[in-house]
Amino acid sequence: MLGRNKDLTAEQQLQDPQQQGTVANADVEDELDSGKPLFQRLVPVFACGAGLFSDGYINSVIGSVSTVLKRQYGSVYSDSTAVKNVSSIAFAGTVLGQLSFGLLADHWSRTNALIISTVILLVFSALATGSYYQGDPVGMFQMLTAWRFFVGIGIGGEYPAGSVGAAESTSELKKGSRNLWFIMFTNTMIDWGFVIGAFVPFVVAAACSNTHYETIWRTSLGIGVIFPLGLLLLRTRIKEPEASSHHSMRYAKTPYLLVVKFYGFRLIVVSMIWFLYDFSSYAFGIYSSTIVDAIVPAGSALTVVFGWNTVINLFYIPGSMLGAPLSDKIGPRWALIIGVTAQAVVGFIMAGLYGTLSDPSNIAAFTVIYGIFLALGEVGPGNNIGLLASKTCATGVRGRYYGIAAAVGKVGAFVGTYIFPYIEKAGGDDAVASAQYPFYVAGALCFVSAFLAFFFIPEVGQDTIEKEDARFRAYLEQHGYDTSRMGLKQVDTMESQSTLADMPVVASQKV
Repeated sequence: MLGRNKDLTAEQQLQDPQQQGTVANADVEDELDSGKPLFQRLVPVFACGAGLFSDGYINSVIGSVSTVLKRQYGSVYSDSTAVKNVSSIAFAGTVLGQLSFGLLADHWSRTNALIISTVILLVFSALATGSYYQGDPVGMFQMLTAWRFFVGIGIGGEYPAGSVGAAESTSELKKGSRNLWFIMFTNTMIDWGFVIGAFVPFVVAAACSNTHYETIWRTSLGIGVIFPLGLLLLRTRIKEPEASSHHSMRYAKTPYLLVVKFYGFRLIVVSMIWFLYDFSSYAFGIYSSTIVDAIVPAGSALTVVFGWNTVINLFYIPGSMLGAPLSDKIGPRWALIIGVTAQAVVGFIMAGLYGTLSDPSNIAAFTVIYGIFLALGEVGPGNNIGLLASKTCATGVRGRYYGIAAAVGKVGAFVGTYIFPYIEKAGGDDAVASAQYPFYVAGALCFVSAFLAFFFIPEVGQDTIEKEDARFRAYLEQHGYDTSRMGLKQVDTMESQSTLADMPVVASQKV
C-alpha cells in the first residue's frame, strides 16, 4: 500500500500508550454494557443510513413510471429523448450530490448535511410528482426530467453524509454486530427500496383497474415522499456522531497533499471495485427483462408486468440480509471476495448454459439461477463496498473519501448501462452469443474485483474507525501538522477557542 513505511512509523509512535488504549477500549465496553438499551443505540444508525431506502425506491419506481408513460402517451413519449433522460438524469444529480455533500459532511456537519439532503429529496420528489407544463406532454416530460436531476442530488447526499454517519454511529454498539447493523440500515434498505418501488405501482395499478394511467404514475412517485418526510423528523433529533465530534476538520485546514499520500492509492482501489460492481450490476439488470418477456405476453395488464418485476427485485433481499452476519464473522474484505467470486462462477455457468436456460420451458430454472446470481452480488460487494469505503479512512476526510468512491461507482453504472448493448451486438445475429458475451465480461470483472480486494484492501475489524483515526493523527503529527484544531468546538470568537481534550489513544495495528 502507498505510504507503507510511513504507516509503520506511525504505528511505532502508538505503541507506548498501548496499555492506555486497552483500558480505553475496556471502558467503552463497560459503558455499552451498562448504558443505553440496544434500541436507543440503533436509532442514530437507522436515522443516518435508512435514507438510502429512497435511493432504491426512486430508482426502482421510475422504471414502472416510464412503462406507464409509454402506455399513456405512446410514441409521443417513446420516440422522445425523455424516455432515456427521465431514467438516467438522476445519475448525474447523484454524482454531484455525492461529491458536494462529501465536502459538506466533513467541513460542516454530518447531521446538518443529512437534513439538507433530505429536504432536497422531499421538495423535488414532490415537484416531480406534480410535473406539468401548460398541458403540453413534451414540456411535462422536460419538467419531470429537471426535477429528477435535483432528486438525484438529494439521493447523492445520502451516501457520504448518511452512510458515513451510520458507520460512525455503530461505534456505540457492542463488538460483533457493528457491520451487520450498518449493512441492515444501508444496503438492505436500498434493496427494500427497490422491492417497494416495484410493489407500489403494482398495488396502485390494481386499485386503478389497470387504467387511469396518470393516477398510477403520479401516485407511485408521490408515495416516495412519505418515507423521507418521516425520516426528516427523526434526523432533526439526532446528535453528531462521536467520532466526527472529535476528529472533524471543520475548523482545521485539510492537508490534501498528506491525505493523498496516505489514502490516495487505497481510495483508487476502493473506487475501482465500486466502479466494477456498479458497471456489472446495473448492466446485468437488463436480464430481468428476459424473464418478464418470456413469461408475460405482449400487451399484458400492468399488474402482471409489475408483479413479476417485484418478484425479481425480491431476490436481492435474502442475499443482503443473510450475508450481513458474514461481514462480522469473517470481515467485510473476505465477505466481498467470497461473494464476488461465487457470483462470477454463477455468471459463467449462466453464460455457458444460456441457450438452454433461456428457453421458455426452462424459465423457472433461469429465474432461480438468476436470483442466486443477484443474491451473491449482495453478499459480496453489495453489502461490503460501502462498508469498506466508510471504514478504510479517518473521520476527518471520510465524507470526501466515501463521496468520491460512491461517485465513481455511479459513473460505472452509467458506463456499464451504455456499453453493454455494444457488447451484446458483438454477438451479431446469434441471439445466444449476444446474451452470453455480457455474462462473460461481467464475470471476468468480478474476478478483477476479487483480485483487487485480496491484494490491496486492508482488513476491517470491529474497532477499525478508532484505530484508523489514531493512525491518521499520528501520521499528520509526524509530518508537522497541528491536530489540536481537529474536532467540533463550541466557541464565541477565534481567540476563545479551547483545544479539544485529548482523546484516549487507541493502540493501532496495520489495518
